[in-house]
Amino acid sequence: MKLSVLLDRARDHALPVVAAITDDDLTKPTPCADYDVRALLDHLLHVVVEFQKLAVKQDADFSTTPHYPDWRAQYPAESAKLVEAWGRPGADEGIAGNMNLPASVVGGLALLDLTIHASDLAQATGQRFEPDPEVLTAVEGLVEQMGPTALEWNVFKAPTQPPADATAFEQLLARTGRDPRWSA
Repeated sequence: MKLSVLLDRARDHALPVVAAITDDDLTKPTPCADYDVRALLDHLLHVVVEFQKLAVKQDADFSTTPHYPDWRAQYPAESAKLVEAWGRPGADEGIAGNMNLPASVVGGLALLDLTIHASDLAQATGQRFEPDPEVLTAVEGLVEQMGPTALEWNVFKAPTQPPADATAFEQLLARTGRDPRWSA
């Protein structure tokens, strides 16, 4: 399935989670120990903006995360731009900017972030999240492919042991080093 279609499906599942976040939720902890909800929203929005650049073979800057004061309006608009950028002819070909990785892998990393961080935000704010089945399949393949590199880059933590009755998505979360049934 085309990457932009998968990104659009991931966006469709993330939008309701982001829209349901209240001001009272912003200081809550998340499964990402370094981020509360507000900081994770900034991180996710920054990823969405920078991965747009990578789709057109420009360099991305992840050295600092800006504060996005209007995240409620910016996330829907910027995530739509992300889908559009990765839908352009040639976006998933060649090498993507300064990440020096195949563009198809980089686009997959955007898909991974949209999916995993939407789940993080849902867990932190008491919402339910389940990714699109085809997005889950694509992300599972990427986690399998990029696992050792992601550990080296500190994108993932060491895998955790999922519960015996874990869903496929919970197993995926465990492979990224998350507690699939995390709660504050």
